[in-house]
Amino acid sequence: MIAYLRGTVVARAESSCVVLTPGGVGYEVGLTVHAAAGLPRQGEVELFVQTIVREDALELYGFATWDERETFALLLSISKLGPKTALAMLSVFSPDDLRRVVLADDFMPLVQVPGIGKKSAQRIFIELKYKLEPGGVAPGPLPGSLPGPAASVFRDALAGLTNLGYDETQARGVLEAVLGAEPDLDVAGALRAALRHISKARE
Repeated sequence: MIAYLRGTVVARAESSCVVLTPGGVGYEVGLTVHAAAGLPRQGEVELFVQTIVREDALELYGFATWDERETFALLLSISKLGPKTALAMLSVFSPDDLRRVVLADDFMPLVQVPGIGKKSAQRIFIELKYKLEPGGVAPGPLPGSLPGPAASVFRDALAGLTNLGYDETQARGVLEAVLGAEPDLDVAGALRAALRHISKARE
């Protein structure tokens, strides 16, 4: 399954683009409206990818962060919610926005998404609330002491550690310490440092 792409954008549309990889293969990737608008005019693009295989097609959907990609996958697990609706939801709401909707316990903001009416919003919200509750896929609040870029790295690295099976509370503590000491780390660097820290703690 394709989970990550890096290459040059050679064509674009309102909600998709074609990424040409260094190997010479061009992949069409579905995007949120915001992601498509933010594509660079020149140079490389890096995307986390969700691959969906169907009988008659193989579809790729790209995201700027791992958190967006994981939230997209979570939305697809909701009954009767397909990739186009999930992409539309992430065009209106960021992952953190969806968490705030759940915390507010109000399904009405979801009707802002094109194609979602009041009844659909209520049905989606019930499943979304269950899946985004503490202990689910989505991490909780970000530490307020971290600067903006480090907070974004914290969120994506935390998602990576929890997906690897590490306890979220432990992962939070380790990442806060790691990024507090080295706030300029990228996601990969933060993950490596956190895994080293956890490994040493177990010795």
